[in-house]
Amino acid sequence: MEMKPLGRTGIMVTDLCLGTMTFGTQTTEADAHTQIDMALDAGINFVDAAEMYPVNPISKETVGRTEEILGNWNAAHSSRRADYVLATKHSGAGFAHARDGAPISGQTIPEAIEGSLRRLKTDCIDLYQFHWPNRGSYMFRQNWTYAPSGHNTDEVLDNMRECLEALQAQVDKGNIRAFGLSNESAWGTAQWLRLAEDGAGPRVASVQNEYSLMCRHFDTDMAELSVHEDVGLMAFSPLAAGFLTGKYQGGAVPEGSRMSLVPEMGGRHRARAFDAVEAYLEVAARHGLDPVHMALAWCQTRPFMMSAIFGATSVEQLAHILSGKDLQLSDEVLADITEAHRAHPMPF
Repeated sequence: MEMKPLGRTGIMVTDLCLGTMTFGTQTTEADAHTQIDMALDAGINFVDAAEMYPVNPISKETVGRTEEILGNWNAAHSSRRADYVLATKHSGAGFAHARDGAPISGQTIPEAIEGSLRRLKTDCIDLYQFHWPNRGSYMFRQNWTYAPSGHNTDEVLDNMRECLEALQAQVDKGNIRAFGLSNESAWGTAQWLRLAEDGAGPRVASVQNEYSLMCRHFDTDMAELSVHEDVGLMAFSPLAAGFLTGKYQGGAVPEGSRMSLVPEMGGRHRARAFDAVEAYLEVAARHGLDPVHMALAWCQTRPFMMSAIFGATSVEQLAHILSGKDLQLSDEVLADITEAHRAHPMPF
């Protein structure tokens, strides 16, 4: 693993990040605490959560449970809280289980942060992210019908300015250290940056968007912005929601897997996806590589990558992921991956 800068904050994070979205549903609290121990002992110093977690499935009854599980670990290991960078997220417009679906605003930010701090049992959130833009996003397969319309630009920018001012107040209070985005576009990220440069509030340090061998929206405009503006990518679903493990090939649906709980897999379950997975599995086999290790190692070759967020529903899965954490791919492997991508672009 390598250490990467969290934007221009001076904070350094590992290029692998422990994702926690199954903590409280697929992953028990005991296993979640073991996973945190294992990740930190392996040298990972980055943990990502969200106030809406856990998922698979999402329910009103479990919202916030992931942060509570992390908080119980923090309370029991207070001397280790400084060993890792803690990230969480503010849910936004349309999420009915938090603030009745209110959009992110100067009014919701203090309440949301105080709630997360309380559940996390910590004095400060290192990286506070907006889970998705109020104006909507093309992520999660919405790209097929996405149209940037229906929003007044001045109103959007006024809201951004208001949010940055509220975030600055939280930085001044010591409640958060840095600000990040999630499911954002190049235009949106650029506006947050511009407003921060005008003095409205903290500069964007990172953006958490989906990215994997099978989902490469980030490769064009966002990639250029990320590199030149020091807004590193936190890639979620770097294993394509488990597709790249190969466990769903041939119609298999392992008991307790995400597909067994969410059959459509967030719109990823398409015939073309399985053909793409097969191509990447063949590349891994040709070079004697584990496909999980190959997929994560490939993410680290991207010039805009800050950290790839992986999830493990079990301790055994985490141990397997960690066993390949230092893999580096040869030029021959990278060339074969490029050919597979050209043959199977945008598989879902």
